[in-house]
This record gives sequence, C-alpha cells and structure tokens, in this order.
Amino acid sequence: MMSPAAVLLGYDGSPEADVAIEAAAGLLPAAHAWITCLWTPPFGSEALRRRLWHGSDHLDEFIAAIEREGAAEAERLTAQGSALARAAGWRADPLVERSYGGAGLEFAVLAGKLAADVVVVGSRGLGGARAVLGSVSDLIVHYSSRPVLVVPYPLLTAERSALRAGPVLVGWDGSAGAHRALAVAQRLFGVHRVVPALVVDGVTPEAPPPDGAHLTAVATGIHAGPGRGVAEALTGLAAEHAAAAVVVGSRGRSAVREILLGSVAMATLHRSPRPVLVVPRGALAAGRSAAVPPAGG
Repeated sequence: MMSPAAVLLGYDGSPEADVAIEAAAGLLPAAHAWITCLWTPPFGSEALRRRLWHGSDHLDEFIAAIEREGAAEAERLTAQGSALARAAGWRADPLVERSYGGAGLEFAVLAGKLAADVVVVGSRGLGGARAVLGSVSDLIVHYSSRPVLVVPYPLLTAERSALRAGPVLVGWDGSAGAHRALAVAQRLFGVHRVVPALVVDGVTPEAPPPDGAHLTAVATGIHAGPGRGVAEALTGLAAEHAAAAVVVGSRGRSAVREILLGSVAMATLHRSPRPVLVVPRGALAAGRSAAVPPAGG
C-alpha cells in the first residue's frame, strides 16, 4: 500500500499475543500500530486480588485498589507489547481502554474510531466444536467493519519462515466479496505476491480473477459442509505454496449462521494454521481517512 498500514492490535501479554505481533510485523512491515489492552475490573491475577483483599469491612478500599492496580497492569502490558512491536520494526503506541464487557464489540468499535486499516488478534487456533461461538477473535471478526487478521497459535517454523516472503492467497469465487478481498489484500500486502485461489466445489465462479492468473484446488469432503470443504482446500493450497497468509471475504451473515452453518470465512478461520485475514462486507479497498494517533512512542 502507498503508506504504512495503521494497525489496531489486541494485546494481553500472552504467548498468543506475542506471536500475533511477530506474524503481523512480517506481513505488514513498517506499520504504525496501537498496541491495545481493553481491561475490565477485576483485572489482574488471582494472586494480586488476594493481596488486595482485607475482608468485607474494607470492600470500598478493595474496589478502589482493584481499579488502580488493574489500570496499572494494563498500562504495563501495553508498554511491554509496544516494545516488542518496535523491536519487530513497527512504530508503536500503547493504548489502554477501560471496557465494560463485550470486548469483541468494543474492540470493533474502537477500530472504527481510529480508522484502522486492519485489526490484529491472536488465537489459540481452536477447531471444530471448541471454536463454536464465544471467542473474542470470532466476535471481533463478526462485528468489525475493518479487515481482521487472526494469527493462530502456535506457528510452526515453516509458517514463520513464510511470513516475510511467501505469497498471500485470496479465496476466489468471483463474487463482490472476493473482488473486495483481493483489492484489500493488494493494498495491505503490497510487499507480497497476492494470488487468487479458486476452489472447485461444483459451483461455477461468478467471474474469473481480474488478471486471469490463479491457483486452483478441488474441494473434498463437501458432505461436511460447503464452507469446510472449501476451507480445507484453501489451507491445503496455502501449505503447498508456503503462503504467508490466507485472505477470505465475509458475506456479513449473523454470528450463529457464519459459525454453525459453515461459511468459508469462518471455516477457514478455524482450520488454517496460517494467519487469516477476513475482509468484511463494509471494508474499503481505497485509502483510509486519517486518524489522530495517541500520544507516545
């Protein structure tokens, strides 16, 4: 893209969040990032809460201490994450926001306010029934009007090696969502070779890729759901070609329908061992409006 990407990255100090920084920095070099912690009291470890508790006679003091120490812990985490991001080559600013529950929705709203080009979150890479509803990454994908890059954990050596030089595969079916996903991928991942990936699943594509060049795979296991078959074929192509990431468009259905009925976007998100960028219906392929970055960094 013409200017460095503006990234909103969720950070909680976990290994998953650390890997998300590493992977996103490989895919989006020289980006500007807000390393963000949304915290909701009681925040902090069980050990911290035990230290602060002095009995029910001091409840007001306990609540005030939890607020104070929780905010301080969130500040510490974002400072730590920002240092990691700078070491990875990003210009990074810590950003702490107090949350009132519903972190997935609040994170998506914050991304809109900051006019972020992309949201980055880490994931434990749960598959199958364990991935059905409820994870923060799923909810951010559902609510966000901005593209969301979900980085699975752990990444193997081959997957890490592909981050800076591997191609980016874009799921292609000729739909408006596929055109949008391709345009966003070309804008965000300009340092990578962006390649449409057509999965043959018995449905005729609405249109061929714009330049005609693409990869092709045949979906198998259609009986398990059309989304799953296409997702498995896409992830297989990504492994075969040592892809840095996979990009899919979302049709914007409800969270329940997307996750339970096997959309390609959600199925790919839950099955890919490589980073997946989900491009929502409302994402803009052109430049973003400017946002005022927070002070710092």
